[in-house]
Amino acid sequence: MRVVIAGGSGFLGQALTRQLVAGGHRVTVLTRGESGTPQPGVDTVLWNPDGTADVWARAIEGADAIVNLSGAGIADRRWTASRRAVLATSRVRPTRSLIAAVEGCRERPSVFVQGSGIGYYGASLDDREIDESRPPGNDFLGRLCVEWEASARPAAALGCRFVTMRSGLVLAKHGGVLPAMARPFKLFAGGPIGSGRQYVPWIHLHDWVAIVAWVIGNTAIAGAFNAAAPHPVTNEEFSRELGRALGRPNWLRVPPLALRTLLGSKMADVLLLNGQRAVPARALAEGFRFQFANVDAALSNALNEG
Repeated sequence: MRVVIAGGSGFLGQALTRQLVAGGHRVTVLTRGESGTPQPGVDTVLWNPDGTADVWARAIEGADAIVNLSGAGIADRRWTASRRAVLATSRVRPTRSLIAAVEGCRERPSVFVQGSGIGYYGASLDDREIDESRPPGNDFLGRLCVEWEASARPAAALGCRFVTMRSGLVLAKHGGVLPAMARPFKLFAGGPIGSGRQYVPWIHLHDWVAIVAWVIGNTAIAGAFNAAAPHPVTNEEFSRELGRALGRPNWLRVPPLALRTLLGSKMADVLLLNGQRAVPARALAEGFRFQFANVDAALSNALNEG
């Protein structure tokens, strides 16, 4: 099988590439960055999302699957007006270009896996479980995810099985959010954020890669899936388990005012002071089994991996 990964040079794309290649598949990585060191089983295509669709069509032609992970990092910088525009255009414009490239293929991929986030549902202190039937939220991330998913949906009309992966916080030692979350604990300054009542939708990197590979290979499923572990926890619980995994205290609560001053109220409220109790109802119903279903085992493994 040949899989095209748009945005494949990022944290998640690299992990997915390694897993697919290890399974005997070939991967074509579409990236705007440096091509890096050549890897067995991996073809790297430097692309410009504002370029000509027929160039991408040649890279996609004959592929079995596309995984779209394009987009600037959500938590990399403060959400100024210009940054919010970058977060939107870096997702929607490349996705529309991918759709145009698929349309230009004679032999189109059978499945299009679209990246998205649990932020689709909006952030709140609501403790009700959120499955894939919940309507979208109306905060910045909710609107962003809706627009990003909508830009990819024409893939279904082009004959591709269309799957949307709404990912939670992906836990890994090297990359993603966990190193930044662990840093204050390592300095003996870690603790819950704000009230600590907000839910953290998380998933171990191993399970995130496994669920994406699973939807690619399972021809009977389509639609939206929550890529999050079956047991979300509150920030209070997550902080306690993170401190325990690191052998550090969990005592210094981070006040909301400090976060809003540092990050701005929009970013602080949506990303940190509120959350989503999202559960992977569809994946469980379809038979997917998580290796790391509980946060204590997930954190212990992620922090001690090589």
